[in-house]
Amino acid sequence: MSHRRLAALLAVIAIAAVACTPAASPTPTAAPATDVPMTDAPATGTPAGGEGCVVGVSWNNYQQPRWAKADEPAIVAAVEAGGGTYIRTDARDSEDQQITDIESLINQGADVLIVLAKDNVAILPAIEMAKGAGIPVISYDRLIEDEETFYITFDNQGVGTAMAEVMLAEVPTGNYVVIKGHNADPNADFLRAGMDLAGLADAVAAGDITIVFEDYTDGWQTEAAQANMEAALAAANNEVDAVLSENDSMAIGVVAALDRVGLAGIVPVSGQDGDEANLNNVAKGLQLVDVWKDAFGLGETAGSAAIQLCEGAELSAITAPETLGDHVRPDTLTAVPFTTPDGTTVQSITLKPTPVTQENLQLPVDLGWITMDTLCAGVDPAAEGSWEGCP
Repeated sequence: MSHRRLAALLAVIAIAAVACTPAASPTPTAAPATDVPMTDAPATGTPAGGEGCVVGVSWNNYQQPRWAKADEPAIVAAVEAGGGTYIRTDARDSEDQQITDIESLINQGADVLIVLAKDNVAILPAIEMAKGAGIPVISYDRLIEDEETFYITFDNQGVGTAMAEVMLAEVPTGNYVVIKGHNADPNADFLRAGMDLAGLADAVAAGDITIVFEDYTDGWQTEAAQANMEAALAAANNEVDAVLSENDSMAIGVVAALDRVGLAGIVPVSGQDGDEANLNNVAKGLQLVDVWKDAFGLGETAGSAAIQLCEGAELSAITAPETLGDHVRPDTLTAVPFTTPDGTTVQSITLKPTPVTQENLQLPVDLGWITMDTLCAGVDPAAEGSWEGCP
């Protein structure tokens, strides 16, 4: 690391320490596959160029299967194709640890940071730390409300719209439960707003649908979602007709709660992420829709953007890769302004989500996301509600 960058970094750390001193946390965990030699980073504000660019990724919780399965390999491939190297840390779902992790990535000579934030407010001191060191930041899949960050995500409002459209077509009247994600993640509210755009709010206003339970779920966790669903069932005396769960991890907990009262496979459930267990549940008839976000495309876009930033690109000039498939490709490949809930304008690339039901369940198989054996594990195609496409 150059003396100029180090001096800037230490100054920012000192300021941040006075304003917000996080609790002590353990040393960040680096992936065995990312044992990258220390790199002498360029002076503050000097583009590294694609060749020799060090891209550091801060994962909030690497234990979720999707990151290792798709996002990370796609980021690594794009970074290495551009001549760069990749390092990462895993905060293990700790806000304090993630701040320490970002400091570690800076100290290791990262030229660009890709951050999957645990909490978009708690992360701000670390973002200031990076900015003070002249290191651009990409907020990955979860919004960080800072105009100097670059936001790469899927149309999360569109995800909420897609899952609600499918659910409303299946269950146009009745009692609904809404299991929202983590309350500190703006995506939870984007998804919820998308549901209303699909007609949920109108159906409630018309008296066709009653939302008998709606609450956030700590950390998007399966166990917390199951507890929420159990509370919903108790409050509604098990009279629930549909569940809008905002992601797949939570949908697993929802199905477990429904199973306890004999309603699994009877009450339709939504989710998103295309997790293998959830696509298998779609095949089994336990989950109605899984809004799949092609994480290979998201990771490729982030890795490409990181290299562009190393080459000195302005945020407004960053482009998505030409190689993106039509199912995920945005309407325009060039960055566009995005206004955050607090009124901040950030530059962004937003990819398209794909709702998957039994009608198009073959699609993720054809695109290599899941194997037919995994998709159809334990599925009896002759059983009522099961997908007939399983062998």
